Amino acid sequence: MDSSSSNDHHQQKEVTNWMNMENGGAANKGSSCKEIWSTSKTAQNVSSSMVRKKSDPVLVPSNVRFRLFRQFLANLQEVVLGTKLAVLFPAIPLAIVADSYKFGRPWIFALSLLGLTPLAERVSFLTEQIAYFTGPTVGGLLNATCGNATELIIALLALYQKKINVLKYSLLGSILSNLLLVLGSSLLCGGLANLRKEQRYDRKQADVNSLLLLLGLLCHMLPLMFRYASSSTPGIFNADSTLQLSRASSIVMLVSYIAYIFFQLKTHRQIFESQEEDEEEEEKAVIGFWSAFSWLVGMTVIIAVLSEYVVGTIEAASDSWGISVSFISIILLPIVGNAAEHAGSVIFAFKNKLDISLGVALGSATQISMFVVPSCVIIAWIMGISMDLDFSLLQTGSLAFSIIITAFTLQDGTSHYMKGVVLCLCYIVIAACFFVDKIPQNTANAGATPSSGVLPA
Repeated sequence: MDSSSSNDHHQQKEVTNWMNMENGGAANKGSSCKEIWSTSKTAQNVSSSMVRKKSDPVLVPSNVRFRLFRQFLANLQEVVLGTKLAVLFPAIPLAIVADSYKFGRPWIFALSLLGLTPLAERVSFLTEQIAYFTGPTVGGLLNATCGNATELIIALLALYQKKINVLKYSLLGSILSNLLLVLGSSLLCGGLANLRKEQRYDRKQADVNSLLLLLGLLCHMLPLMFRYASSSTPGIFNADSTLQLSRASSIVMLVSYIAYIFFQLKTHRQIFESQEEDEEEEEKAVIGFWSAFSWLVGMTVIIAVLSEYVVGTIEAASDSWGISVSFISIILLPIVGNAAEHAGSVIFAFKNKLDISLGVALGSATQISMFVVPSCVIIAWIMGISMDLDFSLLQTGSLAFSIIITAFTLQDGTSHYMKGVVLCLCYIVIAACFFVDKIPQNTANAGATPSSGVLPA
């Protein structure tokens, strides 16, 4: 009898030790999950949670003896079946099979694009789970870094393959999509759903993001204006000067983004916290720290594989479908890649929670503009690849008008559906512009060649 009790106690102690290790030692930190997570939750996490669901425990039979295998099945259930986008997961193996058996490259592109949609949402979910155990500062930094992981990976792979145009187009498209499509559809749907209510939001968060976006716009416009000013006399234009200016501007943008993160997570954290946070019930982690970390690494690898397929087949898809590469990169990639986050933003606007919707749209646009874009310039510099911030006249003009229109839209702290209509129509006009854009890729470079002195549009 004593021997049996001793064995039970030993097994219980072993399970407890394993759970402490699995949870990153959170049990010994003396702070609740709500206390830790409430200080690192972002609007992007809240928005993505709208497409999640509670999965039925069908994969974890009670008679499974091996604890690790049972834990794996439980995690598999939460990670794979815990989203309404789980129906798109079969596109991932189909894309790999299509590439292995040399199917049509447009099919590989389409399947890879569909496969990236649930992966982007799951990365947000896994970073949220890790943030339960890492504390507010690390959790906030992790969310800020991984918030647009799909765009960053696609950009880095395009940079590695020296497809600078695809890189610039995709990042520009993400900014335009967040500022005009996501924000516009949120204001439109929220206004129609709350016709008899005045929708209000906190202007402080919008003002901070607008200032950073305007700073980023200045850093984009200076290389363009410098190129035109230097090329007023044929033969004088120096591409190296534009490149050096872009690299210096990128460093300034990264410094400003670091200051923004410190501002967001430390000194003025209350501005960016959800106002509905206290009304929600206490949330708990559904998987352990090391399980979430392992799944995050695995899904990042899968995203890298699919992103490589997307970058490698985008020209073939463009030729097959008769659509310009600029339209696919600027319009299709951002819409499909962040569909879950965008849908969540619209749902919160329906519920008259515009602060969260604004946090999603403006937060993502700011992160891409002030972190992802300059990071790509610096990484290209390290790799010996010439990439500048000159996005050409058409792309930079579209970005400038989008930022200015968005800033004017959000200046009074109130919203109605007409503001959403205007933003959505602006996005449609810009999409139509890039749809009819048939400039060949070899002449659509963002920078002109030093010898020719030709200024591309």
